[in-house]
Amino acid sequence: MLLEKLNQDLKEAMKSGNADKVGVLRMLSSALKNRAIEKGKDAVLTDDETMQVLTREAKKRKESIEAFEKGGRPDLAEKEKAELGLIEAYLPKQMSREEVVAAVEKVLAGLADKSNQGLVMKAVMQELKGKADGKMISGVVKEKLS
Repeated sequence: MLLEKLNQDLKEAMKSGNADKVGVLRMLSSALKNRAIEKGKDAVLTDDETMQVLTREAKKRKESIEAFEKGGRPDLAEKEKAELGLIEAYLPKQMSREEVVAAVEKVLAGLADKSNQGLVMKAVMQELKGKADGKMISGVVKEKLS
């Protein structure tokens, strides 16, 4: 289970004295515990739910990197990139733009009503959940529908 792997990696990082990794893994552990609390008393997160939390945390880092680079703070952007790298190690490999285009075309071929972008996005997101960035998927869908 992914949650068990995170906890094991946290223990190993603490033993090795890797403060940066410990900090990121503790933050992830805290986010996962908060999600379990939201879910209910004594709730255990599934791998899908764990993946959603990790994806959300990765998205936060990407947005921070963008903001720090625009704000002229490369030092903080580098710190966020390092954290993003650690988080992405637990996420599945993200699809390339070409793979997303192929998947969108496949979904479009199977849909009767191609005019409604919301329905197309829903179908594509079900197909590619967690495998590709939502922003990229949205761009490809808009491109294909216009």
